[in-house]
Amino acid sequence: MKLPIVCPSCDHTLNVSQMKCPNCTTEVSGDYELPVILKLNRDEQEFILNFFLSSGSIKEMAKQADLSYPTMRNKMDDLIQKIDVLKN
Repeated sequence: MKLPIVCPSCDHTLNVSQMKCPNCTTEVSGDYELPVILKLNRDEQEFILNFFLSSGSIKEMAKQADLSYPTMRNKMDDLIQKIDVLKN
């Protein structure tokens, strides 16, 4: 099951209110903001993972995705801009 990150009613980012340990069933309740990485959609999270797995090489990512370097660089710049907005 996918973790919902956006309110289905108003599109606002959801907060975490409860977590449960599957091993001992301990429960933690509160009102916690999601980490920035979890506020990104699946494609954006996958992009970051691929960047990491390619040792931070945009050139390698572009090659693997069969895209030009400038296209991949633009995707990276767009994601950086979105993360900057989410952090603040």
